[in-house]
Amino acid sequence: MSLPIAQKFAWSLAQTLMTCVVLIYTSEGYSVLTEADYDGDPGLIVHVYDPF
Repeated sequence: MSLPIAQKFAWSLAQTLMTCVVLIYTSEGYSVLTEADYDGDPGLIVHVYDPF
């Protein structure tokens, strides 16, 4: 997923779920998941989206 699409998706997901989501960089591009579900390397986090 490209960065602009991932950013829009992350913000939309954070607002919909009303939870923090993280945007991370992987070998296949960018990915978005909830902060609670991410247990990987903190250095891969590009941005944390907080809906509050």
